[in-house]
Amino acid sequence: MTVRSRLPVMYAVFAVVVLGAMSVGLQMFRDARYPLTTSQEETLYLTQRATGRMVFTHRSLVSDLYWIRAIQYFGEHTQRAQRLAATFLPPPPALSADPPVAFDLLYPLLDITTTLDPRFNIAYRFGAIFLSEGYPHGPGRPDQAVALLQKGLTTSPDKWQYWQDIGFVYYWNEHDYSKAAAAFARGADIAGAPWWLRSLAASTLAKGGDRAASRLLWQQLGETANNEYARNAARLKLQQFDAIEIIERLQKAIDAFQARRGAPVRSWNDLIAGRVIPGVPLDPAGVPYELPSPSRVAISPRSPLFPLPLEPAARTGA
Repeated sequence: MTVRSRLPVMYAVFAVVVLGAMSVGLQMFRDARYPLTTSQEETLYLTQRATGRMVFTHRSLVSDLYWIRAIQYFGEHTQRAQRLAATFLPPPPALSADPPVAFDLLYPLLDITTTLDPRFNIAYRFGAIFLSEGYPHGPGRPDQAVALLQKGLTTSPDKWQYWQDIGFVYYWNEHDYSKAAAAFARGADIAGAPWWLRSLAASTLAKGGDRAASRLLWQQLGETANNEYARNAARLKLQQFDAIEIIERLQKAIDAFQARRGAPVRSWNDLIAGRVIPGVPLDPAGVPYELPSPSRVAISPRSPLFPLPLEPAARTGA
């Protein structure tokens, strides 16, 4: 190619660069001179009604965009809720009843995502985990999690995984072990379902709420999960079980030490000096346990394992 023949191309490139620089400069000037107003009210990209009325050429692409928005929304609100929860020592009971951070748009975003793409498997399964997570790790809406999974079953009735997830929500979040066992059994009836799903139904019905049964449930979820988020969720819950067992052992040691010396334990140094423990105990996440009140050990609000799940005895007051 001669120099003369390359000149139009060079002029075009130069023009694009110059126009691009001018547009950036104009945008910066505009932003500085006329800043955009922000609304405190969160809004959806489209209303559910509009989504059902409009016909998209690329519905799956738009569904992906809503899914990304749902993930961002969940992450932002979870981080904010956890920061707020960590400021309360201990957290007041009102947090669970009327949380200061609302997740109002999470289900609508997931609903639109799965309406646009009714076979969006990850959105159903991830979304159910998002919705069922208790505050501050999520909105604590197991009812919406079950509704989302049941919506998925209307399109894909052969997905035994959805029945597994429904049973999981009933087991862990609703503590309704008969419904959990029934859901596992429904999933086991589907062709291609793993053999252990029926065993899980039987053990759930026999030992609902038992810590060993709960461990088995999370282990099965972690081992069969096909995404990293679900595996991380299972790993977190198993670490929480470990943290509870460490607390139980520490509490027994504290009670025995207090009985021997006749005075409450106010710091870990008391136990270290008494050769009860070698050092400040750490939870499975590596964060020191705390003594928020004399002789009572607890997980730190700064730990990623906080708050620990309540076990059946704690829920019923037994």
